[in-house]
Amino acid sequence: MLCSLSGEAPQEPVVSKLSGAVFEKRLIEKYIEENGKDPVSGEDLTLDDLLPIKTSRVVRPRPPTLTSIPALLSTFQNEWDALALETYNLGEQLARTREELATSLYQHDAAVRVIARLTKERDEARDALSRVTVSAGSGSNGDAMAVDAEALPDELADKVDETQARLSKSRKKRPVPEGWATAEDITSFAIDKTNSLPVPQSTTVSVEEGYAAVGGLQGDVAIYSIDSDKVERSLQVNEPITDSIWDGTKVFFSTSKGSVKIFENGNEIASFSDHAGPATGISIHPSKEILASIGSDKSFVFYDLVNIRRATRVYTNAALTACAFHPDGHLFAAGTSSGEIKLFMTKTGEEAASFNLGAPVQAIVFSENGFWFAATAKGQTTVTIFDLRKEGDAAQVKVLDIGSAVQSLAWDYSQQFLATAGPAGVTVQQYSKGSKSWSEPLRAAVSAVDVKWAANANKLVAVNADGVISVLAAKES
Repeated sequence: MLCSLSGEAPQEPVVSKLSGAVFEKRLIEKYIEENGKDPVSGEDLTLDDLLPIKTSRVVRPRPPTLTSIPALLSTFQNEWDALALETYNLGEQLARTREELATSLYQHDAAVRVIARLTKERDEARDALSRVTVSAGSGSNGDAMAVDAEALPDELADKVDETQARLSKSRKKRPVPEGWATAEDITSFAIDKTNSLPVPQSTTVSVEEGYAAVGGLQGDVAIYSIDSDKVERSLQVNEPITDSIWDGTKVFFSTSKGSVKIFENGNEIASFSDHAGPATGISIHPSKEILASIGSDKSFVFYDLVNIRRATRVYTNAALTACAFHPDGHLFAAGTSSGEIKLFMTKTGEEAASFNLGAPVQAIVFSENGFWFAATAKGQTTVTIFDLRKEGDAAQVKVLDIGSAVQSLAWDYSQQFLATAGPAGVTVQQYSKGSKSWSEPLRAAVSAVDVKWAANANKLVAVNADGVISVLAAKES
């Protein structure tokens, strides 16, 4: 008869009611005090579950002190009992740890296999997505919607090259046009005309040959005569207008329903619905044969204005909020909701450069010098001037502190005057080539959501959110 814990003959043997195992009384009492379970069966065990076994017992003498051999033997016995109990506990813990480790290794192996399978499926899906073309309706033209970037058709690509060659050749030595406004004229600008137009919640103004087109979120458009100070005509776009361009006889609108609409002589002549979300901005190529639109669906679309059809689409990695063509037409700039300004090659749609503004881009405008562009972000009170010839932080050649939020930018043809508009008013920032410095010849308390230069920069046309149009011009002497 041996103890199930120590493996020795017990001096005070007891038996467990639950497992029937025999234990040394003092060892099993310590085990129950620490664990409360039967060491053999693992069931809950109390002292009441132990039954003493009646055996002949030899009375052991009381050890006098640890200096005697019997006392030392008793002490060694106690130490051995404790060691035997600890060894048993360590054996149990080792067995449990081995089981947990085996389970963890199995789960880890299964997870690695699942991750490998999903990674392979993802890569295969990306590869397939890069080759697939999804058939989808595109408004009036019904072309297929390409998932990946598309290059321009050959005839438009040739037009881009021809336009760049023609415009870049004369840009560097181009003089200020005769009759152009001077700094003294800009300094004397004051409100010449103001009129409340029937365009509630106005968002955009575009100017052409003495007229301004003002559009708003209710789909109304007013054609306003700057010289006669009255509304000449009204148009109905029937969708909330986000941006507009007036070029020649055509007026272009983008809407929050994803449409791009073209009007001529008061009539709608074309409509495109290529964006899955709001179309947030438009820009026209210097050749006047390509129109670009951007959207919150992370794509920009080029339209062939000669054949009135969609020419190409390119997807990016963020929603697009502002756009502009380079004055030579070979680059297209798009601002994103993540604060990046990406420059794409117009012909191929490939990304050529990227600049960081730090917040969702509100407006972008190029200087006619060909290597500067200005940008501002939503809620910012500054306008940052970037140099296309530089990279990183060095590309930020100037940060203009306007002092209030900026919503719109307009650079004049002479490269001198940069107009800003916001809730607090309109300003003009002037760059002097001679001194290579910036100044502010004009600050007017005219609240505006959009601003444009009139011909020869002799007028500034601004509109606020209530549909009030203001014309700033030099005071007559």
